[in-house]
Amino acid sequence: MKNEYSTEAAIKAAAAIRMRAPSQQPKVAIILGSGLGGLSTSIGDAVRIPFREISGFPEATVAGHEGAVILGSLGGREVVALSGRFHMYEGHPAALAAFPVRVFHALGAHDLFVSNAAGGISPKLAVGDLMMISDHLNLTGTNPLVGEARKGEIRFPDMTDAYNPGLRWLLRTTAEKLGITLREGVYAGLLGPSYETPSEVKMLRLLGADAVGMSTVPEVIVARALGMRVAGVSCITNAAAGVTGAALSHETVVRGQMKQPDGAPSAVQASSAR
Repeated sequence: MKNEYSTEAAIKAAAAIRMRAPSQQPKVAIILGSGLGGLSTSIGDAVRIPFREISGFPEATVAGHEGAVILGSLGGREVVALSGRFHMYEGHPAALAAFPVRVFHALGAHDLFVSNAAGGISPKLAVGDLMMISDHLNLTGTNPLVGEARKGEIRFPDMTDAYNPGLRWLLRTTAEKLGITLREGVYAGLLGPSYETPSEVKMLRLLGADAVGMSTVPEVIVARALGMRVAGVSCITNAAAGVTGAALSHETVVRGQMKQPDGAPSAVQASSAR
């Protein structure tokens, strides 16, 4: 893995993006998960670049993922957004799952806002709730920093405050101003693509997880290795296996996006534009 998804590769991909939007200087990067790509329509003066036109980016294959990098303005700030993502369950290595973060950092972004669809484990979470991520459990069995140390990255990043306390405060206060209920909890990242068994959900609850999903963790680890500030929100699209007894499907997850509270996109806009 000496040259794969390296700092040099990220700089090359960033250069290809910059050629399409030379005037854009994004300081905030946003990653939109399953069914959350609708927020991209709120980005003003948007320049959309399909993944296939960016060096090192594979095609998006998951339903609900547009598969494009978008540059523009949101909440008065210049942003770069990933509409769709690369999952390890598609066969991608963890380093590729987190590669867009390296690219966005090479573009000049110093803050990262991650979002995802997640299954609710905590009984305090209902379908449609937004959960600010306070911490995570990396249960994917791998790490995007494995391999040769990459130029410009901390080899052993401190994950004590992986989700920046200041940005979390901003999320919380912004949600209060907008009248949006914002829960808070721990996100468990698993490999997938199968959903968890009821026994696995019980285990996750004992480990302290409030919600579970199949993404986000590799991106956050690389962001911290690069010294970026991170904030994250999970949209609770379904109850995890065994919580209600209902069967799970990807269609259920995507439909769960429709139950977001009124004004939820505004909360994300305001907080991510910091």
